[in-house]
Amino acid sequence: MLTLSNVSYSYKKGKKSPANCVLENISGDFHPGTFYTIFGPSGSGKTTCLSLLGGLDVPTEGEVLLDGKNIKEIGYNYLRKVHISYIFQDFHLFTYMTAIENVMIAMNISGVSKNKKEAQIKSMELLLALGLDEKDLFRVVTKLSGGQQQRVAIARAISSNATYILADEPTGNLDSKNTDNIISILKDLVHVHNKCVITVTHSNKIKEASDVCYEIDNGKFQEK
Repeated sequence: MLTLSNVSYSYKKGKKSPANCVLENISGDFHPGTFYTIFGPSGSGKTTCLSLLGGLDVPTEGEVLLDGKNIKEIGYNYLRKVHISYIFQDFHLFTYMTAIENVMIAMNISGVSKNKKEAQIKSMELLLALGLDEKDLFRVVTKLSGGQQQRVAIARAISSNATYILADEPTGNLDSKNTDNIISILKDLVHVHNKCVITVTHSNKIKEASDVCYEIDNGKFQEK
């Protein structure tokens, strides 16, 4: 279980400026086998919340726990290598690699597969399932559309054995048909493969598809 325990997050724009409180004393649990959304207006702290869960940022107060242990003690790099996969809004793909190479290298880094042929087959299956055409698998990702690059980023994240998948606007650049496809895949990861999917989204469609929705407003956090 991934847990936010009395977490607050503030930052200063300058040394003399007052602290800007983004999140204030929030708590919540995230269990495997459950599809979560974190919902709220722009600037409410949704992405900050996801960054704290993934060890990309550190709370001003409180703790982020994995199975009762502070993720700082686990080690942020180890956490992201073994336990957590992240789908970034701006993709963070290797721009000089093809779609299939981006997924294969993620599998190699996470230790899922050291066998190149096996990794290639699994990568192809994931990318095709996410709606890429076979001809696009071997194209350098900069030659793909934004929506295609987003699907590569999703395939890369779900290629590992990580239990927790954190997704920042995973359908932001997709049309309605492909949004439905991605939601179906995320739900399958949760309910068939017992993953925990946590999405930050503006999409009511994803919100309605999720099992649990946490809403953020004025730094507060509550289950809806």
